[in-house]
Amino acid sequence: MLRFSANLSFLYPDLPFLDRFRAAAQDGFEAVEYVSPYDQPAEAVAEILNETGLRQALFNLPAGQWDAGERGIGCLPDRREEFQEGLKTAIQYAKVLECPKLNCLAGIAPTHASHAELEAVFVDNLSLAAAMLADEGILLVIEPINLKDIPGFFLSHTDHAERLLERVESPNLKIQFDLYHAQIMQGDLIATFKRLHDQIGHIQLADNPGRHEPGTGEINYFNVLRAIEDSGYQGFIGCEYTPLAGTSEGLHWMQPFR
Repeated sequence: MLRFSANLSFLYPDLPFLDRFRAAAQDGFEAVEYVSPYDQPAEAVAEILNETGLRQALFNLPAGQWDAGERGIGCLPDRREEFQEGLKTAIQYAKVLECPKLNCLAGIAPTHASHAELEAVFVDNLSLAAAMLADEGILLVIEPINLKDIPGFFLSHTDHAERLLERVESPNLKIQFDLYHAQIMQGDLIATFKRLHDQIGHIQLADNPGRHEPGTGEINYFNVLRAIEDSGYQGFIGCEYTPLAGTSEGLHWMQPFR
């Protein structure tokens, strides 16, 4: 049986952030995830998790100035100190929220730096983060993101993610396999998932085009999710999509897998 996590940065957009937890629990979700908890006191988030019985599946390391368009700082040469401080903050939150996984966003590649320089910075940051998180029992994941939604994003393909894992050489670093991003950049979702199965630490989904719920686009989610279920994948699958006609109203796609 598959287990689904409600991404509260996308689902229940009409509700205040903390009220989204209650809505997710009422709709039968077992866990939640989101871009960032850092604008809320960790204790307040922990309290709502305890109240609803939800588990915290995942959130991102601090990703820079999100409202200004930044999408991570992992590869940025002039942000190493900020990355290290953000890592400490993320660990503090993860411990309070009992969160087992953190996602490191690579960031948008600056035009003044070479690919080799950016990759060297990213590898150094990932090596540090993977080691520190391993000491806390927290898994680190990295996410390829499509270049249509975030032009210039440094990590956009699973092949690149594999190379980064090889360079870091840590069992505490895995891939966050977002099916929506992968469909746009490379397709071949089932074969790619099967090939990378042992290197995947978290999964997210949305349909394409539109980034709405499964069943609204071109991805055959019945087959894709059956392949994931048959693989024995034990983690949560994050529902990171923009509801087409309301979150609760659009959850019928999930019933065959619950």
